[in-house]
Amino acid sequence: MKNKKNALNGSDLSADRSMLIKSTKNMKKVIYALILPLVVVSGLVFANREIKNETSKRPTPKPLSATEREAERKKWEATPEGVKFKKWEASPAGKKVYAGVAKIRKHISDFTNMEAVITSLSLPPGSRLGFGVMASINGVDYIVRFEPEKSQLEQLHSLKVNDKIIIRSHYVSCAPKYAYPIVSGEYVERDNKVIFKRVPRKGGC
Repeated sequence: MKNKKNALNGSDLSADRSMLIKSTKNMKKVIYALILPLVVVSGLVFANREIKNETSKRPTPKPLSATEREAERKKWEATPEGVKFKKWEASPAGKKVYAGVAKIRKHISDFTNMEAVITSLSLPPGSRLGFGVMASINGVDYIVRFEPEKSQLEQLHSLKVNDKIIIRSHYVSCAPKYAYPIVSGEYVERDNKVIFKRVPRKGGC
């Protein structure tokens, strides 16, 4: 009888020990589940603080002086791309594009009106300039590219070939890939109504 009682007590103790182990394991899981998010969040906060500190510590690059800009230009002109570009500049095609740039340079510098006529609603094949049209200004053909907001697309899509418009721009560029100067359209007027005005980017100009 005594042995039977001891056996029962041993069984009870074993069951209690098993439950205690399970309970301890469950507690560990719960504690781990609670601690892990805190560790992750703390890590993210710390990392974010480090990035901000690094960004604030990083010195703002100073604008290059005229001498430094000239040195950088000379350095680039010595590269294969620079050599190729210089050859294009000296070619009849390059000279023609630069002549077009020269014709509107004062309008670009002063941001004044340029009278234009739409000659095509599509850019040359292979162009990667986004949305734009072809237009003639004083008898010279130009690529006029835009960076419109969605709300402005409808009015720009209303342009038709032979439409007479007024364009203003701060910037004209050229590239060997294109046989025309590239005007960045910032303001377009048709029939005395503004149909496009470039919206400055957030944090930019």
